[in-house]
Amino acid sequence: MQITEADFAAAVDSRNNRPIYGILKQAHVGIAGLGGLGSNIAAALVRSGVGSLVLADFDSVELSNLNRQLYTLSQIGRKKAEVLPELLREINPFCEITSHCVRVTATNCAELFGDCEIIIEAFDLPEQKAMLVNTVLEQMPEVELISGSGMAGYGNANAITTRRITPKLTLCGDGKTDVADGVGLTASRVIICAGHMASRAIEIILEGANKHE
Repeated sequence: MQITEADFAAAVDSRNNRPIYGILKQAHVGIAGLGGLGSNIAAALVRSGVGSLVLADFDSVELSNLNRQLYTLSQIGRKKAEVLPELLREINPFCEITSHCVRVTATNCAELFGDCEIIIEAFDLPEQKAMLVNTVLEQMPEVELISGSGMAGYGNANAITTRRITPKLTLCGDGKTDVADGVGLTASRVIICAGHMASRAIEIILEGANKHE
């Protein structure tokens, strides 16, 4: 099916009480980590009409990923940074996607995400999360950062919340559960947390537009 960007914009705006596609189209959002959180956040953002995504992950798709990540059986063994843009363009071909198959470090973070107004931390390991949060807050003080903490197990979905920790840092999750506790990760809670993170990114974009109106 052939559609134009005008068609896509009209479809997005038809589900909202005011035109927002033109605002979201101007946004630049970075996602560090393309697993359960990152892949689902990216899908939510392109469906909403965010205009530019910068993605980064060095990992490959594994069978164990499929219980919570956006990927499919046919993509096992391929790099997530290669596969995810293909999936996202099937949803929204008008989003500009830059994807890096690389491990994000304190050294390359600013270079990878330098054009982004918002960076979303979507790593698995606590040390990776801490590295990105500290790096962004120290090296990129003007950037809004959204981080995830606590989404494991089968617990109460309402325990996952969105909290603004500082003027530039938002934390999404229950803040407690961890896969290291032996409770595992399930699609339901991971996707709920990803939804919180994507929703917060959209809120930041639209709040910023309101301030300049």
